[in-house]
Amino acid sequence: MNIPQHIAIIMDGNGRWAKARGLSRIAGHSEGSKRIKEIVKAAKEIGVKIITVFAFSTENWDRPKNEISMLFSYLNDFLNNYKKELEKQNIKLKIIGRRDKLDKNTIKKIEEVESATSGNDGFIFNIAIDYGGRWDILEAVKKILADFKDSKVTEEQITEECFKKYLELGNLPDPELLIRTSGEERISNFLLWNLAYTELYFPQIYWPDFTREELNKAIEVYSKRERRFGKIYG
Repeated sequence: MNIPQHIAIIMDGNGRWAKARGLSRIAGHSEGSKRIKEIVKAAKEIGVKIITVFAFSTENWDRPKNEISMLFSYLNDFLNNYKKELEKQNIKLKIIGRRDKLDKNTIKKIEEVESATSGNDGFIFNIAIDYGGRWDILEAVKKILADFKDSKVTEEQITEECFKKYLELGNLPDPELLIRTSGEERISNFLLWNLAYTELYFPQIYWPDFTREELNKAIEVYSKRERRFGKIYG
């Protein structure tokens, strides 16, 4: 079976999962956070090399304050409880996205886990927090303009490959597969540059129900697709 080396995931449907069970949205986020570790572990065992999940978008700040507070509380707990396992499993953790709106305690925890796992080379786990694809591209433009003004890069050197290095994922290979749970069929401002030729998969289940078995189904569907990148074969 053809295993994608990089999978991107939009973890959607926590609130609707909870509502269907008469629970609070916060309970749905709690259940969804448990699923992350299972999927990362399963992906690593299958042979995937990189997972990038969309945890909190730039637009999510418009949600109720108590929900946002609980989301970041779960993030802090997640970082605290997952650090040793990441080190044991040789997994490198990287947080992508803005940090200027995050509180100092959250930033400190992020930096601690990133530093502790920076040398790990068995698997890469990226979490997008306060991230937006348009923001990512604009920031890359600003960085490359600054380097151009400082004569660190010339106009001739600004190719697609050069530009990509300035994006949040840097030199990492683009995702071959994007999974968005809950049945919604859009990418919602996630990795706009990097998803240009990514295969899309939209299972009709909410994120808390996305198990190891569902991941296997997604990869099986992906493995049967012919990726043409705009070319003609056969």
